[in-house]
Amino acid sequence: MNAHRFCIAPMMDWTDSPCRVLHRALTRHALLYTEMVTAEAVLHGDRARLLSFEPREHPLGLQLGGSDPAKLAQAAKIAQDFGYDEVNLNVGCPSDRVQSGRFGACLMKEPALVADCVGAMREAVTIPVTVKCRIGVDEQEPEVALRDLIGQCAAAGVTRFAIHARKAWLQGLSPKENRDVPPLDYALVYRVKRENPHLTIILNGGINTLAEAEAHLSQVDGVMFGRAAYQNPALLAEVDARLFGGQARNLDDAVAEYLAHVEQALADGARLNALVKPMLGLFNGRPGARQFRRHLSENAPRDGAGIAVLQQALAMVSRERVAA
Repeated sequence: MNAHRFCIAPMMDWTDSPCRVLHRALTRHALLYTEMVTAEAVLHGDRARLLSFEPREHPLGLQLGGSDPAKLAQAAKIAQDFGYDEVNLNVGCPSDRVQSGRFGACLMKEPALVADCVGAMREAVTIPVTVKCRIGVDEQEPEVALRDLIGQCAAAGVTRFAIHARKAWLQGLSPKENRDVPPLDYALVYRVKRENPHLTIILNGGINTLAEAEAHLSQVDGVMFGRAAYQNPALLAEVDARLFGGQARNLDDAVAEYLAHVEQALADGARLNALVKPMLGLFNGRPGARQFRRHLSENAPRDGAGIAVLQQALAMVSRERVAA
């Protein structure tokens, strides 16, 4: 099954392991990604803390940040040894911290270096090496910049690209503004796909509903949800049925599955606050959702908070709506 048909984007401070376990309870088939981890951190940091994941999270890709081909190759090999299904190179993040490290979106200006990086990574591993990029940065002409990056990376053997269909402005816009202010250009991504039928092109940026995803899938090979998946995770329960030809997930069943995970994680020493954070938007628009969020926000951060806090919060949500 082509998991890349529906992906959940790597998002800093959001797509940690608890988030991914919740998302997996809601969709069996979507391709999940970690938060970005720098190659330097993989090589010199606490690998167990940075790279460990639950087996149920598969299929799962690790997103790496960096611009040194040798270090990225080493980090990719470590990722493969940890059991990841894919390693993805970040060529899209516009934050100042990322720019200062010469990686992320600023690499759109150095397509030859990106190609060297992914080429070295591909030589080091047998799992897929993929690229997540923008359509350009600053004064670049996207029609040229995107094609140049994809062409050079494809020549280095990359066959799958996730494209955030906006420019990034490295000066003058914050990372948050860069997610909304630059206009979307889906048509350019569609054209690039038509010009490269042998490549797998995944569209990212501004996609908020499964109806929109279905429309885009008539033009590209996959769609990638970002904030919509995090802020309204219940929509993921329909992904398997609508996009993969499988069975829809019952939200009640998914919640019960995640509740069991929370109990085990608490027994292993995790804090409740981190475990319920990805659940806060789960019942948006449903009776009791506000009380659910408030109860968790007020009580989950407390020392010693246990499973009873989550059970109390769940009891505030109308049961018939939970199963809808």
